[in-house]
Amino acid sequence: MNDEMQALVKPKITVHDIWKARKTITPYVHKTPLVYAPSLSQKSGAKIYLKYEHLHLSGAFKLRGAINALCHLSEKQKAQGVTTFSTGNHGIAVAMAAQQLGMKATICVSNHVPKSKSDFIQSLGAELKLTGASQDDAEAACYQLERDKGMTIIPPFDHPEIIAGQGTIGLEILEDLPDVSCVIAGLSGGGLLSGISLVMKQTSPNIRTIGLSMEKGAAMYESLHANHPVTVNESPTLADSLLGGIGQENHYTFPIIQKNLDEALLIPEATIAKGMAHLFAHQHIIVEGAAAISTGAVLDHYLTFNPGDHVVLIISGCNVDLNAHASAIRPYLDQV
Repeated sequence: MNDEMQALVKPKITVHDIWKARKTITPYVHKTPLVYAPSLSQKSGAKIYLKYEHLHLSGAFKLRGAINALCHLSEKQKAQGVTTFSTGNHGIAVAMAAQQLGMKATICVSNHVPKSKSDFIQSLGAELKLTGASQDDAEAACYQLERDKGMTIIPPFDHPEIIAGQGTIGLEILEDLPDVSCVIAGLSGGGLLSGISLVMKQTSPNIRTIGLSMEKGAAMYESLHANHPVTVNESPTLADSLLGGIGQENHYTFPIIQKNLDEALLIPEATIAKGMAHLFAHQHIIVEGAAAISTGAVLDHYLTFNPGDHVVLIISGCNVDLNAHASAIRPYLDQV
């Protein structure tokens, strides 16, 4: 095989890569708690546990993949800096990783990204580039920076080191709960559930993985049903972290999700808000809509379990505007 052909062959991501990612990120990223949820367990009939990924310094799980990706760059790439496109949390993670590793970073986001997340990115010393009305617009600006300034793009999900970094969550779940039956998380570009599902399915094909998306603008959900990547229109949602396309040239997350995901569901906005309210009232945590989508789905019975199942919900992030959070949960506090 000549060099040109080798360049077209994409490396296969394995659980071994995820173990290596764990060693790489350990100096920078702490293990997060797995917390039993009595109220959700009582309502569902299963034993529900919450993986507190919102406790990272970046406020979301994305720091795992960002640190892993930046640590794999060459010295030349580190010197020229990095750029990325993001719905917020990945941009925050890349900005924080770059700050920790002494690199410059430019983060491209659309005008749909909440101001609280944009402000967080700038507070970390990264340059913020606001552009367009969708993640696709932000991605285009990112590739322009690559051409003009030689910056290395750190994709938000469709990237081997990103997937491996997020997959370390799966290793931690198995350490703390070897009898896990099912893992449920928000489904967007697929980086989170790609890594986790690789770990779970290699451990046991009987461990279910379920992805949840908002009703409008669910790119991975629509792509799974079309059997190929599709473009969707973005709409305002409480689960803004789940917005964005999966890329027409998706190499990794789409095929991994196709193979490993047991179920993908669409969840209404009211159910997401109810999940946020329940976590505030019963777990005393303030989280964004994408982090609460699985809690809402349990409360409104979109998900059913067998008695005795050990179920893990990924509480993915807490980068939410406090006024928006208060407004979202207020109508539902007396229902949860």
